[in-house]
Amino acid sequence: MRKPAVFKTKYDPGSVEKTCYAFWEKKGYFKPEYRTGGKPFSVTIPPPNVTGELHMGHALQHAIHDAVVRWKRMQGHRTLCLPGTDHAGIATQMKVEQQLFEEEGKGRHDIGRDEMLKRIVSWKQEYGGTILNQLREMGCSYDWDRERYTMERGYARAVLSAFVKFYERGWVYRGRRMVNWCPRCGTVISDLEVEDRENEGHLWHIRYPGMEGGPDVVVATTRPETMLGDTGVAVHPEDRRWQRAIGKRVMLPLMERPIPIVADGYADPEMGSGAVKVTPAHDPNDYEIGLRHGLPEIQVIGFSGEMTGEAGTFGGMDRFACRIAVISALKESGLLERVEDYEHMVPHHDKCGTSIEPLPMDQWFLAMKSLANQALPALKEQEIRYVPDRFRAYSVEWLENIQDWCISRQIWWGHRIPVWTCEDCGEVLVRVDTPAVCDACGSRSLVQDPDVLDTWFSSALWPFATLGWPEQAKDLKEFHPTDLMITGRDILYLWVARMIMTAVEFVDEIPFETVLVHPTVQTRDGKRMSKSLGTGIDPRELIERYGADATRLSLLYQCGSSQDIRFDADVVDNRLQDSPITESCRNFCNKIWNAARFVQMNLDGYNLSSARPPIRADDAADRWILSQYSRTVCAVTASLEAYRFDEASRTLYEFVWNGFCDWYLEIAKVRLNAGAPEAATATRHILVHVLEGSLRLLHPMAPFISEALWQQLPHTGDALIVAKWPEADPGRLDEAAEREMALLQAAVGAVRNIRGTMRVPPGRRADVLLKVNSPEVGDVLARLQVYLRTLATVADLRIGADIDRPPASASAVLKDVEIFVPLQGLIDLEVERQRLKKEIEKLKTLLCGLDRKLSNSGFLNNAPPEVVDREKGRHEQYLHALGRLNENLAAVTS
Repeated sequence: MRKPAVFKTKYDPGSVEKTCYAFWEKKGYFKPEYRTGGKPFSVTIPPPNVTGELHMGHALQHAIHDAVVRWKRMQGHRTLCLPGTDHAGIATQMKVEQQLFEEEGKGRHDIGRDEMLKRIVSWKQEYGGTILNQLREMGCSYDWDRERYTMERGYARAVLSAFVKFYERGWVYRGRRMVNWCPRCGTVISDLEVEDRENEGHLWHIRYPGMEGGPDVVVATTRPETMLGDTGVAVHPEDRRWQRAIGKRVMLPLMERPIPIVADGYADPEMGSGAVKVTPAHDPNDYEIGLRHGLPEIQVIGFSGEMTGEAGTFGGMDRFACRIAVISALKESGLLERVEDYEHMVPHHDKCGTSIEPLPMDQWFLAMKSLANQALPALKEQEIRYVPDRFRAYSVEWLENIQDWCISRQIWWGHRIPVWTCEDCGEVLVRVDTPAVCDACGSRSLVQDPDVLDTWFSSALWPFATLGWPEQAKDLKEFHPTDLMITGRDILYLWVARMIMTAVEFVDEIPFETVLVHPTVQTRDGKRMSKSLGTGIDPRELIERYGADATRLSLLYQCGSSQDIRFDADVVDNRLQDSPITESCRNFCNKIWNAARFVQMNLDGYNLSSARPPIRADDAADRWILSQYSRTVCAVTASLEAYRFDEASRTLYEFVWNGFCDWYLEIAKVRLNAGAPEAATATRHILVHVLEGSLRLLHPMAPFISEALWQQLPHTGDALIVAKWPEADPGRLDEAAEREMALLQAAVGAVRNIRGTMRVPPGRRADVLLKVNSPEVGDVLARLQVYLRTLATVADLRIGADIDRPPASASAVLKDVEIFVPLQGLIDLEVERQRLKKEIEKLKTLLCGLDRKLSNSGFLNNAPPEVVDREKGRHEQYLHALGRLNENLAAVTS
C-alpha cells in the first residue's frame, strides 16, 4: 500500500476506505491461499436475499463477521469467509411481477412461465449484487472469488440431489395439511414469513339455535365470514354447563346446516360461554379438532381470497366484503348477540402485507422426526456450542417437538421439484436430471410437478453445498465443518436447526462448531426497525456521515450479552438524526488519527526500524503505559474469545483515548522537549510500540483507519490485515508503576478541578502545595513532579508533611495527600466572592420554589410520576450545587 507523501491533518474516511479496500483485494489477502501454513478457520455468511439492501441487522451481523474473520486471520489461521446470496423465491418473483405490472400492465400468467423466469434472471443480473457491494463498503474481507448463489448450476444440483436422497429414504411424501396461504402471491408460505400485526378489530358474539331440544349456543369470533364453513361446535368435556348438550346439534345461521356439539379439551371453559365454533378448513386448531372428531372440511374462502360456492349466496364475494355482509345478515335475523372492540394479532405475509389464510391443502412434505433424532445428540452433548447457551436448549426443545415440513411452493422462481409423472401409465419418476422416457412404459409424455421448493430447503444445505457437496471437493474436505455460524435468533429453528439436520444426514458431521446468536437492533424506544413504518435506519447513511469504521465500532460497542440493541438515532420525516454513540466513535477515529500524526511528526530524523532494540523503561510513566498496554492486549483478546464485542471495543477505546492519548502523549511531550536524548529515544520507541500494537488490536473492529495509520509507522510485514495479533508481555505488568501513576493522575485531576471550579484562567500558572501523610507518597510525587507541573499548569510546587493551608485557598483531599491552591493573586477574590454570593442567592430562590412545589399535595397527586421524579432530581442537584458554592465562598473568604 503506497504511503501518502504527507500525513493528512484531518481524517477523511471516504478516501481511506477506498484506497485500503482496493489494496487488500489486489493483494489477495481475503483468500485462505494467501497463507500456506496455519490451521483453517472457516465461516459461511447467512446468505442475504438478492432483493435485499443493507439494513441495521445486516450491518451488525457483518461487523461481527468481519471482526472475527480479521482477528483469526491475524492469529495466523488460513481464513475463509465465504459469501453468497439466496435467490429468495417469493420476494424476487414479487419484485419482478410488480415491475411487469407497472411497465406493461401484465401479470406473470400473461407472459408465461419461461418468459417470467427469463425476466427474473435478467433482473437478478442487474440488481442482485447490490447488497454484496454494500458489504464491501463496510470493509468485509470475504473471499469474493468463492461467492455462491443458491440458483447457480452447482448449488442447484446439490438442492435437487438432497430432494432425491430424501425421497429415496422415504421421507418426502405428498400429503394434506393445514398451511399458510397467501392469496396475493398465490402460494404457501413458511411460518417465518408470517408476520403477526396488531389489529383493532371486533369480537362478534353469534347465537346458534339449538335443535332437537338442545340449547342455543353463543360463540364468539373475530372472523364471522368463516362461520359459513363451520361443521361443529366444541365444548370442554368437563364443563358442567354443556354436559347435556354434547352429542346434540345446533343450526348454523345463514347456511341452515345442522352441525354437532362435540366434547374437546381445546375449548376453554373460562372463555366466554365456553363454546367455540369449529371451522376445520380455515383454522389450524379447528383443523386438529376436526381430525379428532371426524368433522368435514368445507372451504368457503378460495385461494384468491374470494368466497367459494360453498359459501352459498355469499359465493364470489371478497372475503372482507363478505364479513360485512354476514354481520348485516346476522343482525337482520336477530342472531348477533353483541359486538365488542377487540385488539388481536392478525397474521400477514411479511413480503406483500396480505392477510394470510390458513387452508388445508395437498402439498409436498418432508418427514422431520428421523432427521431431528439424528441431530439431537450433537446439541445435547454440546458438540455444537451456542453463544449464549440458552439458545441450545431452545433448539433441543424445538427438535424434540418437530413437525413435518411443507417444502413446496406455488411460484415459478426457485428449484423446481424434480418429480415427473407419466401421462400414459401414471408412473412417478424422481430424478436429479430430467428423464427422457418413462421407466415403466417408455413413454415420453412426462409432466414435471409445477411447484418449486421452499427457499429454506435450499438454504438448509448452505455450509456444505457452498463448499462443493455433493462432490468430494477440496474445499469441503478442508473447511468443513465450518468453525462459526453467526445469526439472529429469529431463524434458529427454521434455518440453523435445519442446517444441522441436513449436514448430519448428508456429510455425517456437524456443519459448524459454534453458533453465535447476535443481538437484535431496535429503535431507540425498543421497537422493531421497519423501513415501511419509517423507523428503519439505513446504515449507508451512517457510513456516509461518520465513516465505515465509526459505524462498525458503534455497533460492536453495543453488542453485549443482551439480545437487544436500542440504537440511539431516530428517523424523523425520513431524515436520519444524529447518533451520539456513532459520533463518539468517529471522534475516537479522529483522536487516534491525530495521535498517530503526532507520533509520526516526532519520528523525523530517528531510525526506528522494524527491528528496533528492546524498549528501555525506567521511568514510571513508561512502565505504566507498557503495563496498561499488556493488560489491554489480554483483555481485548479474552473478550474476542468470548465474543463479547462490547467489552473488546470499550476496553480498547478507554485505553487509547484515556491512557495513551490523554495521559501518555502529554507526558511524552514533556520528555521529548526535556532535552535528554536517551529519554527522548526511549519515549519514541514506546510511542511506536504502543500505538502500533493498539492499531493491531483495533484492526478487526475498525479496519480502514488502522491499516492506513499502521502503514505510516515503522512495522514488519506488508499489511496490517495479515500482521501478527499482539501478545501480552507478562514481564511488563507493573503494579508499582500503576499505583504511582494513579496517584499522579488523581493529583493532576484534583488541581484541574480546583482551577475549573474557581475559574482560574487556563494559561495562568498556579502555586500548588501538597501535604503528604507518608514519605513514600512524597517520594513518588517528587519523582513525578515534572509531569505534575506541566499537566496541572503549576508555577511553584511544594511537597511536604508539615505544610499548613494558606489563607484564601481552595483544597482537595486524596488518600494520603491534601492539596492546596492559593487563590490570592491568581483570581480577583472580591469579584469571585460577589459572583458566588449571587449564584448562591439564585440557587436559594430556585430551591424555595421547588420546596413549595414538592410540598404541594395537588402537584404530587396529579402530576405524572416522571414529572415528580424529575423535580425531585432537580432539587437534589440544586442542594449539591449550593453546598459546593458555599465551600468555594468559604475558600475565597478565609
